[in-house]
Amino acid sequence: MHTHPTKLSRLFDSVNHLFLGLVGLAMFLPFVYVVLTSFSTQSTVWPTEFTLDTYKYIFSTATFVKSIGVSVYITLIGTTLSLLTTALMAYSLSYKVLPGRSGIMLMVLFTMLFQGGLIPSYFVVKNLHMLDSTWSLMIPGLVSAFYLIVLRDFFTSVPHELIESAKIDGAHELTVLLRIVLPLSLPALAAFGLFYAVGIWNQYFNAIMYINSPEKWPVQVILRQIVLLASGGLGDSGNSGESVAYYGQGVKMAVIVVSTLPIMIVYPFLQKHFAKGALLGSVKG
Repeated sequence: MHTHPTKLSRLFDSVNHLFLGLVGLAMFLPFVYVVLTSFSTQSTVWPTEFTLDTYKYIFSTATFVKSIGVSVYITLIGTTLSLLTTALMAYSLSYKVLPGRSGIMLMVLFTMLFQGGLIPSYFVVKNLHMLDSTWSLMIPGLVSAFYLIVLRDFFTSVPHELIESAKIDGAHELTVLLRIVLPLSLPALAAFGLFYAVGIWNQYFNAIMYINSPEKWPVQVILRQIVLLASGGLGDSGNSGESVAYYGQGVKMAVIVVSTLPIMIVYPFLQKHFAKGALLGSVKG
């Protein structure tokens, strides 16, 4: 039976749309300001003079270009390793007959509540000989305990009869994972892959703590250098005469745009899996 909306419900919808529109606008305006300012050497909202000098300056510095390459490298490799390790561990823990399963899950849950701290983490990285190596930006945070638990719960919800029938047909455990379980869990893998990628791409503190060589710094560290330094180049002799102060606020905003753009480009391709994948494993029907 079709019911007509009441005046009160229409009023509520209008107020709700207005409120959400204002919230969306408040979130969107800072981004517009950043983009517009990046095309100007003046600190104004609307550029009085459109120029690409800020972007030319950024990409003319070898240090920044290398940092983009480092960030892309650690994001691709780190995300792949994180998804692979998380999926393998979650699939193993989804078997109730696995010896020591409860103890392993207890250790995983323990890491969600307690962490070793900064100094112990540094000594672990040092003793593993990963200081001043890009591996120090990928290995320490390889697996998220939360993503592991959610993915394990989803693997548990896969019909056991489907797996048993594949094994009867001669499928190996790895074949079952690659041909049956993982294709069914693509939305979850896409969502968690995006989470992992954003976390690795935005790494800053670990790079400051573990990486000493400027040529191995990710882009977020270079962003910090540009924002903090009032003058001076990005470290290469060819641009030592250039200064951030000459370009004003525009060069800082241009770096923010360049460092954010890759994630913004990837997100639309994974957005359709985002909401569904984030909820998989949290509710069982």
